[in-house]
Amino acid sequence: MKATTKTSKANQEILVKKGICTDFFSAYQDMEADRMLGLCRPDGKVSFIPLGSGFSGKIKEVGMGVWSALMDSFPDLDNTVIDQQYNMAENEVTCTVEIFGTQEKDFAGLPSQGKFFVSEHIFIFRFNEQNKIEEIKVFWDHEHFVEQLC
Repeated sequence: MKATTKTSKANQEILVKKGICTDFFSAYQDMEADRMLGLCRPDGKVSFIPLGSGFSGKIKEVGMGVWSALMDSFPDLDNTVIDQQYNMAENEVTCTVEIFGTQEKDFAGLPSQGKFFVSEHIFIFRFNEQNKIEEIKVFWDHEHFVEQLC
């Protein structure tokens, strides 16, 4: 009976972490960056891998800057979570997410031409013991993203 209880508790922890990720993307859909940040440690780190080291730093600074600029430039920005996988060894949830929207303002040096984009992203969320997000790594095909907007 103890093994079943231990397994149930572990499964519950996995569901909690996946639920936090779902809440993060729900806040992203609602364009509530502060709600996104509330799920993270105040000193948590983020890395937007395709953009290089200049886009790595604190979630509340670098993450907030990127997400706020996206929300401003793509007012219909939306996402669909396609898959979530838990890695117990790293205490991480990897989410495959489709992000899409129509550019209405210039973004990151890309002049607005009113074009629509769809881009699959991989978000890797690492958690601390209090189930706060302490690190986010974001991957996507940046060239394909730019091609859709030019």
